[in-house]
Amino acid sequence: MQGRIRFTASKAPVAQEALARLIARYGQTEMRRAQVIVALGGDGFMLETLHAHGARDLPVYGMNRGTVGFMMNAFAEEDLPQRLAAAEAAVINPLAMRAENTKGKVTEALAINEVALLRQGPQAAKLRVVIDGRERLAELVCDGALVATPAGSTAYNYSAHGPILPIGAAVLALTAVAAFRPRRWRGAVLPTTAEVRLEVLEPDKRPVMADADSRSSVRDVVAVSVRSAPEVTHRILFDPGHGLEERLINEQFV
Repeated sequence: MQGRIRFTASKAPVAQEALARLIARYGQTEMRRAQVIVALGGDGFMLETLHAHGARDLPVYGMNRGTVGFMMNAFAEEDLPQRLAAAEAAVINPLAMRAENTKGKVTEALAINEVALLRQGPQAAKLRVVIDGRERLAELVCDGALVATPAGSTAYNYSAHGPILPIGAAVLALTAVAAFRPRRWRGAVLPTTAEVRLEVLEPDKRPVMADADSRSSVRDVVAVSVRSAPEVTHRILFDPGHGLEERLINEQFV
Protein backbone atom coordinates (compact mmCIF):
# COMPACT_ATOMS: atom_id res chain seq x y z
CA MET A 1 0.00 0.00 0.00
CA GLN A 2 2.84 2.34 0.80
CA GLY A 3 4.17 2.41 -2.77
CA ARG A 4 2.77 5.82 -3.69
CA ILE A 5 4.35 8.36 -1.36
CA ARG A 6 3.57 12.04 -1.01
CA PHE A 7 6.41 13.90 0.69
CA THR A 8 5.79 17.13 2.55
CA ALA A 9 8.07 19.21 4.75
CA SER A 10 8.17 22.18 7.07
CA LYS A 11 9.89 25.38 5.96
CA ALA A 12 12.96 24.67 8.08
CA PRO A 13 16.09 24.41 5.88
CA VAL A 14 17.00 20.98 7.26
CA ALA A 15 13.50 19.70 6.39
CA GLN A 16 13.60 21.22 2.92
CA GLU A 17 16.99 19.64 2.24
CA ALA A 18 15.66 16.25 3.32
CA LEU A 19 12.60 16.74 1.13
CA ALA A 20 14.73 17.36 -1.96
CA ARG A 21 16.89 14.29 -1.32
CA LEU A 22 13.94 11.97 -0.69
CA ILE A 23 12.06 13.15 -3.78
CA ALA A 24 15.19 12.65 -5.87
CA ARG A 25 15.50 9.12 -4.51
CA TYR A 26 11.88 7.93 -4.39
CA GLY A 27 9.92 10.35 -6.57
CA GLN A 28 6.89 12.43 -5.68
CA THR A 29 3.25 11.32 -6.00
CA GLU A 30 0.38 13.74 -6.50
CA MET A 31 -1.68 14.06 -3.34
CA ARG A 32 -4.83 12.73 -5.00
CA ARG A 33 -3.02 9.49 -5.94
CA ALA A 34 -0.98 9.05 -2.77
CA GLN A 35 -1.37 6.11 -0.40
CA VAL A 36 0.76 7.51 2.40
CA ILE A 37 2.10 10.92 3.43
CA VAL A 38 5.67 11.23 4.69
CA ALA A 39 5.97 14.42 6.76
CA LEU A 40 9.41 15.92 7.45
CA GLY A 41 9.65 18.30 10.39
CA GLY A 42 8.75 18.37 14.07
CA ASP A 43 5.63 17.73 16.10
CA GLY A 44 4.11 21.06 15.10
CA PHE A 45 4.43 20.16 11.45
CA MET A 46 2.91 16.73 12.10
CA LEU A 47 -0.15 18.43 13.62
CA GLU A 48 -0.28 20.80 10.65
CA THR A 49 -0.17 17.85 8.24
CA LEU A 50 -2.89 15.93 10.06
CA HIS A 51 -5.17 18.96 10.13
CA ALA A 52 -4.53 19.78 6.46
CA HIS A 53 -5.05 16.29 5.06
CA GLY A 54 -7.24 14.55 7.63
CA ALA A 55 -10.21 14.43 5.25
CA ARG A 56 -8.19 12.27 2.84
CA ASP A 57 -7.91 9.45 5.41
CA LEU A 58 -4.26 8.87 4.50
CA PRO A 59 -1.80 7.45 7.05
CA VAL A 60 1.01 9.85 7.94
CA TYR A 61 4.56 8.70 8.63
CA GLY A 62 6.67 11.43 10.18
CA MET A 63 10.44 11.71 10.14
CA ASN A 64 12.06 14.07 12.59
CA ARG A 65 13.61 17.15 11.05
CA GLY A 66 12.51 19.38 13.93
CA THR A 67 13.29 19.69 17.62
CA VAL A 68 11.38 17.28 19.87
CA GLY A 69 9.82 14.89 17.38
CA PHE A 70 7.62 13.02 19.87
CA MET A 71 5.21 12.09 17.07
CA MET A 72 7.97 11.45 14.54
CA ASN A 73 10.24 8.57 13.57
CA ALA A 74 14.02 8.80 13.28
CA PHE A 75 15.17 10.26 9.98
CA ALA A 76 16.95 8.08 7.44
CA GLU A 77 16.99 8.13 3.65
CA GLU A 78 17.58 4.40 3.23
CA ASP A 79 14.97 1.63 3.11
CA LEU A 80 11.96 3.93 3.35
CA PRO A 81 9.55 1.60 1.48
CA GLN A 82 10.50 -1.24 3.84
CA ARG A 83 9.99 0.98 6.90
CA LEU A 84 6.59 2.06 5.65
CA ALA A 85 5.54 -1.54 4.99
CA ALA A 86 6.53 -2.57 8.52
CA ALA A 87 5.13 0.50 10.28
CA GLU A 88 2.44 0.21 12.94
CA ALA A 89 -0.55 2.56 12.96
CA ALA A 90 -1.86 4.51 15.94
CA VAL A 91 -5.44 5.68 15.43
CA ILE A 92 -6.39 8.85 17.29
CA ASN A 93 -9.52 10.98 17.52
CA PRO A 94 -9.39 14.77 17.85
CA LEU A 95 -11.39 17.08 20.10
CA ALA A 96 -14.21 19.21 18.75
CA MET A 97 -14.23 22.78 20.11
CA ARG A 98 -17.21 25.12 20.00
CA ALA A 99 -16.36 28.61 21.25
CA GLU A 100 -18.71 31.57 21.62
CA ASN A 101 -17.35 35.10 22.03
CA THR A 102 -18.84 38.20 23.61
CA LYS A 103 -20.41 39.25 20.30
CA GLY A 104 -22.26 35.98 19.93
CA LYS A 105 -20.04 34.62 17.16
CA VAL A 106 -19.52 30.83 17.30
CA THR A 107 -16.28 29.24 16.12
CA GLU A 108 -15.83 25.51 15.67
CA ALA A 109 -12.47 23.76 15.29
CA LEU A 110 -10.76 20.42 15.79
CA ALA A 111 -7.78 19.82 18.08
CA ILE A 112 -5.55 16.76 17.98
CA ASN A 113 -3.60 17.66 21.13
CA GLU A 114 -5.67 20.04 23.24
CA VAL A 115 -8.20 22.82 23.52
CA ALA A 116 -6.89 25.52 25.85
CA LEU A 117 -8.41 28.58 27.47
CA LEU A 118 -5.93 31.25 28.52
CA ARG A 119 -6.24 34.58 30.22
CA GLN A 120 -6.08 37.40 27.67
CA GLY A 121 -5.01 40.22 30.00
CA PRO A 122 -3.11 40.83 33.23
CA GLN A 123 -5.79 39.46 35.56
CA ALA A 124 -6.44 35.80 36.26
CA ALA A 125 -9.35 34.14 34.51
CA LYS A 126 -12.44 33.04 36.39
CA LEU A 127 -14.07 29.94 34.91
CA ARG A 128 -17.13 27.85 35.72
CA VAL A 129 -16.59 24.14 34.98
CA VAL A 130 -19.58 22.12 33.81
CA ILE A 131 -19.34 18.42 32.87
CA ASP A 132 -22.25 16.84 31.00
CA GLY A 133 -24.54 19.64 32.15
CA ARG A 134 -23.59 19.35 35.82
CA GLU A 135 -21.64 22.07 37.57
CA ARG A 136 -18.42 20.68 39.01
CA LEU A 137 -16.60 23.90 39.93
CA ALA A 138 -18.55 27.09 40.50
CA GLU A 139 -15.38 29.15 40.20
CA LEU A 140 -11.90 28.23 39.03
CA VAL A 141 -9.43 31.12 39.32
CA CYS A 142 -6.43 30.41 37.10
CA ASP A 143 -4.27 31.47 34.19
CA GLY A 144 -6.26 29.04 32.09
CA ALA A 145 -7.50 25.49 31.64
CA LEU A 146 -7.20 22.86 28.94
CA VAL A 147 -8.72 19.61 27.76
CA ALA A 148 -6.18 17.17 26.30
CA THR A 149 -6.35 13.90 24.39
CA PRO A 150 -4.06 10.97 25.23
CA ALA A 151 -1.96 11.84 22.16
CA GLY A 152 -1.63 15.41 23.41
CA SER A 153 -1.18 14.59 27.08
CA THR A 154 2.63 14.90 26.90
CA ALA A 155 2.47 18.34 25.26
CA TYR A 156 1.02 21.49 26.89
CA ASN A 157 -0.98 19.33 29.30
CA TYR A 158 2.17 17.78 30.76
CA SER A 159 3.86 21.17 31.04
CA ALA A 160 0.85 22.31 33.08
CA HIS A 161 1.38 19.28 35.39
CA GLY A 162 -1.46 17.28 33.87
CA PRO A 163 -1.37 13.46 33.70
CA ILE A 164 0.13 11.42 30.88
CA LEU A 165 -2.67 9.28 29.46
CA PRO A 166 -2.20 5.85 27.80
CA ILE A 167 -2.92 6.10 24.09
CA GLY A 168 -5.59 3.40 24.22
CA ALA A 169 -7.38 4.84 27.23
CA ALA A 170 -10.87 6.19 26.63
CA VAL A 171 -10.22 9.27 28.77
CA LEU A 172 -9.44 12.97 28.49
CA ALA A 173 -7.44 15.20 30.83
CA LEU A 174 -8.93 18.41 32.22
CA THR A 175 -6.01 20.42 33.58
CA ALA A 176 -5.77 23.84 35.19
CA VAL A 177 -2.99 26.24 34.24
CA ALA A 178 -1.56 27.89 37.35
CA ALA A 179 -4.70 27.43 39.46
CA PHE A 180 -5.09 29.92 42.33
CA ARG A 181 -8.51 28.82 43.62
CA PRO A 182 -9.26 26.06 44.48
CA ARG A 183 -5.57 26.07 45.41
CA ARG A 184 -5.21 22.30 45.65
CA TRP A 185 -7.25 21.41 42.56
CA ARG A 186 -5.04 19.47 40.15
CA GLY A 187 -7.56 18.74 37.42
CA ALA A 188 -9.57 15.67 36.48
CA VAL A 189 -9.51 12.61 34.23
CA LEU A 190 -12.77 12.26 32.34
CA PRO A 191 -14.29 9.65 30.02
CA THR A 192 -14.11 10.46 26.32
CA THR A 193 -17.90 10.55 26.26
CA ALA A 194 -17.90 13.61 28.53
CA GLU A 195 -18.71 17.07 27.25
CA VAL A 196 -16.74 19.78 29.01
CA ARG A 197 -18.16 23.29 29.13
CA LEU A 198 -15.99 26.11 30.43
CA GLU A 199 -17.86 29.35 31.05
CA VAL A 200 -16.00 32.61 31.52
CA LEU A 201 -17.03 34.65 34.55
CA GLU A 202 -16.50 38.42 34.32
CA PRO A 203 -15.51 38.27 30.62
CA ASP A 204 -15.28 42.06 30.30
CA LYS A 205 -13.00 42.49 33.29
CA ARG A 206 -11.08 39.22 32.83
CA PRO A 207 -11.01 38.44 29.09
CA VAL A 208 -10.13 34.93 27.97
CA MET A 209 -9.07 33.42 24.65
CA ALA A 210 -9.61 29.87 23.42
CA ASP A 211 -7.21 27.94 21.25
CA ALA A 212 -7.31 24.58 19.41
CA ASP A 213 -3.83 23.13 18.87
CA SER A 214 -2.36 26.66 18.80
CA ARG A 215 -3.85 27.21 15.36
CA SER A 216 -7.51 28.24 15.78
CA SER A 217 -7.61 31.10 18.27
CA VAL A 218 -10.76 32.88 19.45
CA ARG A 219 -10.51 36.01 21.59
CA ASP A 220 -13.01 37.30 24.15
CA VAL A 221 -14.81 34.00 24.66
CA VAL A 222 -17.72 33.63 27.04
CA ALA A 223 -18.12 29.85 26.82
CA VAL A 224 -16.28 26.94 25.24
CA SER A 225 -17.61 23.40 24.84
CA VAL A 226 -15.23 20.51 24.19
CA ARG A 227 -15.97 16.90 23.31
CA SER A 228 -14.16 13.99 21.74
CA ALA A 229 -14.91 13.55 18.03
CA PRO A 230 -14.91 9.77 17.37
CA GLU A 231 -16.35 10.39 13.92
CA VAL A 232 -12.96 11.84 12.88
CA THR A 233 -9.88 9.61 12.82
CA HIS A 234 -6.19 10.17 12.12
CA ARG A 235 -3.68 7.40 11.45
CA ILE A 236 -0.05 7.99 12.42
CA LEU A 237 2.58 5.42 11.43
CA PHE A 238 5.49 4.43 13.67
CA ASP A 239 8.44 2.08 13.35
CA PRO A 240 7.81 -1.20 15.22
CA GLY A 241 8.51 -0.88 18.94
CA HIS A 242 8.52 2.92 18.81
CA GLY A 243 4.81 3.70 18.67
CA LEU A 244 2.83 6.23 20.67
CA GLU A 245 1.98 3.79 23.45
CA GLU A 246 5.64 2.98 24.07
CA ARG A 247 6.60 6.65 23.91
CA LEU A 248 3.90 7.64 26.40
CA ILE A 249 5.08 4.98 28.84
CA ASN A 250 8.73 5.86 28.37
CA GLU A 251 8.03 9.57 28.91
CA GLN A 252 7.07 8.76 32.51
CA PHE A 253 10.48 7.29 33.31
CA VAL A 254 12.82 9.96 31.95
